[in-house]
Amino acid sequence: MNTAVVVDTNVAAVANGRHAKASPDCILTCIQALEAVCNGQLILLDDGMRILEEYRAHLSLAGQPGPGDRFMKWLWSNHTNPERCRLVPITPTSTDESDFEEFPRDPELSAFDRNDRKFAAVGLASGQKFILQDASDSDWWHFREPLRKNGVTIEFLCPELMPPINRHESRSVSATKPPRSRARRGRVEPVPRDPRR
Repeated sequence: MNTAVVVDTNVAAVANGRHAKASPDCILTCIQALEAVCNGQLILLDDGMRILEEYRAHLSLAGQPGPGDRFMKWLWSNHTNPERCRLVPITPTSTDESDFEEFPRDPELSAFDRNDRKFAAVGLASGQKFILQDASDSDWWHFREPLRKNGVTIEFLCPELMPPINRHESRSVSATKPPRSRARRGRVEPVPRDPRR
């Protein structure tokens, strides 16, 4: 079974040039990630349309003017096609519509952003191998270790936008790369070099 992706909204926003610190290489990497989905990589969404509605709030269904908008238009047309997109059921908890039964109950993740829990929950509920793609949200970076321990593999498409690691943090994070059309496409859980060392 091929690896599916869960794409954080910020990937499309960065592809549209909406991050002041994103380099041209970072923007290109995000564009290529979206193109991979449009060209056949399976994307995971929730069947309650929560992820798709978040995309719609930040992207244009008209497909213009940017690559992120083109992705939105393509996804809107294909989200019910099971060969291109899988709609995964996730269950809100009884106390919070932005938290989900499928999100890990790990105490180390208790402070993780509730608005982003749907992305991890969808991947975990899918029951298949997946990579969660992030471009600019440092919350994924801060919680990468407990997320990894709970089955969420994160691909940081723009590691230069993540905070530098501190002196006490382990450097044993996995840095394996999925196959890409470009060598500098993105890294899975990279560890950027600390300039202070």
